[in-house]
Amino acid sequence: MIAGSNLEKVISSGQFAVTGELGPPKSADLTQLKEHAEAMRNHVDAFNITDNQTAIVRTSSIGVAGVLLQMGLEPVVQMTVRDRNRIALQGDLLGAVALGVKNVLCLSGDHQKFGNEPGAKGVYDIDSMQLLKAFKDMRDEGKFIGGEELEAPLSVYLGAVANPFADPFEYRVDRLEKKIAAGASFIQTQCIFDLERFKRWMELVRERGLHKKVAILGGVTPIKSLGAARYMKNNVSGIIIPDELIDRLKGAEDKKAEGLKIAIETIQQLKEIEGVAGVHIMAIAWEEVVPEIVERAGLYPRPKL
Repeated sequence: MIAGSNLEKVISSGQFAVTGELGPPKSADLTQLKEHAEAMRNHVDAFNITDNQTAIVRTSSIGVAGVLLQMGLEPVVQMTVRDRNRIALQGDLLGAVALGVKNVLCLSGDHQKFGNEPGAKGVYDIDSMQLLKAFKDMRDEGKFIGGEELEAPLSVYLGAVANPFADPFEYRVDRLEKKIAAGASFIQTQCIFDLERFKRWMELVRERGLHKKVAILGGVTPIKSLGAARYMKNNVSGIIIPDELIDRLKGAEDKKAEGLKIAIETIQQLKEIEGVAGVHIMAIAWEEVVPEIVERAGLYPRPKL
């Protein structure tokens, strides 16, 4: 067990875990982010801090994590390989742990051409799988990528992401298995709207016994409007939004209320799927609804371990 990681304790205890997401601002003013974090304080087990998400320049995930730690909250620091080479990545891990960070999520990062600095050079010195392995070796073997030994032990709970909705579907579980082998102890999935496809993916996960080797947190995003649903359906790769969900929103008098209801129903169904250890709620630019979602989904109060 990772010393002090509340997320790891909740998962190890067999409780259904709940994490929330906070996107740092395009400034150094964290007033609103802190307000959202405070509102979610008693409703999530840990807070994911995105790392320049959608390749847009924002306050650093490690910097925000430091602020959350001062507030007595538990961050999950996202770290992407897009912007840093192996020297910076390993140094940032040490810096994050020195601040008190217990959880790190390793990912590739959105390509820089989609962000506000499309002329930036992508680094990609190592990929997300290699990043996981590097951090695992730093923790378990006490060694850097180059083979030199760390001067002191390291404790960190490592996670990765998975997308059951990307093609080719048959390779999705292969990739998950590789991430587990590389060092992932928990997995956050892409937003789940196509529950039938997610259930098929989970069947393949269970066939290989992978649900017993890693904690899978299903990604849930409340949809704020019909326009947002259509945009994600047509423009966001790796997300599948079924036509019946679009029709349901179209026919709803109150689109926001219906979007919340869909998110809550999704969580309730995820709770019934063998091998799903929790949910990761990504209420993008709608963080204030997370407490309501958690309460109405029957996941409140959170366990105190």
